[in-house]
Amino acid sequence: MKAIVVTDQAAGTAGMKLVERPEPQAAINDVVVQIHASGFVPTELTWPSTWTDRLEHDRTPSIPGHELAGVITALGYGTTGLSVGQRVFGLADWHRDGTLAEFVAMEARNLAPLPGDVDFTVGASLPISGLTAWQGLFQHGRLQTGQSILVHGAAGAVGSMVTQLARLGGAYVIGTGRADDRQKALEFGAQEFIDLENDVLEDIGGVDLVFDVIGGDIGKRSARLIRAGGTLVSIVGPSEARPRDGLAVDFVVESDRAQLSEIVQRVRDGRLRTNIGNIAALDDAVAAFNPTKRISGKTIIRIRP
Repeated sequence: MKAIVVTDQAAGTAGMKLVERPEPQAAINDVVVQIHASGFVPTELTWPSTWTDRLEHDRTPSIPGHELAGVITALGYGTTGLSVGQRVFGLADWHRDGTLAEFVAMEARNLAPLPGDVDFTVGASLPISGLTAWQGLFQHGRLQTGQSILVHGAAGAVGSMVTQLARLGGAYVIGTGRADDRQKALEFGAQEFIDLENDVLEDIGGVDLVFDVIGGDIGKRSARLIRAGGTLVSIVGPSEARPRDGLAVDFVVESDRAQLSEIVQRVRDGRLRTNIGNIAALDDAVAAFNPTKRISGKTIIRIRP
């Protein structure tokens, strides 16, 4: 099968190569999925799990990518709840070969059914962005109706999903980003927008929740904006500053079949929109991950036409 592999961590996305690899086999509780579309997060090339297995043994050349939508072609021993020929989408295992390939073997529990009226490209764009937003807002941030939330990177793949889900949850949303992100953030539902290069972040006053995808100085300044009892939620590691009278939480997204089903249902009924910035074929994936200009939104690799 065709697959993208990486062997050199220092090379980043420039070190990606399209090669031929053996098709994977299903282990116990696994399924094999013929991938129709795959998502990719560039930062995963800095994650230890991309380069080593759970015992910290080198596993290169490894296939990156963890988001997928496709069709099940084989079931491993003991696998229940899914069937051959079923359309699925989900989040592939961190320490195993991923989804920038024609097939993947992964744990069945990490997949959810993909309704027939949802395109594979859309399905592949949802797992990381959707689950990160859902878990950050409702599990870790405990968002309540009427609260205010500061969403960094509101025009990005994760930030736009956070913005939409927060609005659906009854929150007042203030988005941030670059100046040219303003219109896109507002279109996704932000009620205010802060240009981090030209506006003063502190002018927004206090908020109940901050969803941080940036970290560093912006994360530290954001911690000081959180009202008593509020929460700073970070997906870029532990915050360098904590709210004076609140919580600081950092987390790594986890697969959850029930949450995936909730997210895709909101896409089906028009309450959620995906944020896809570019779609490319597998043969063009290396170039797509090394763009010559900034792309706002998620890059999806269409594995099958």
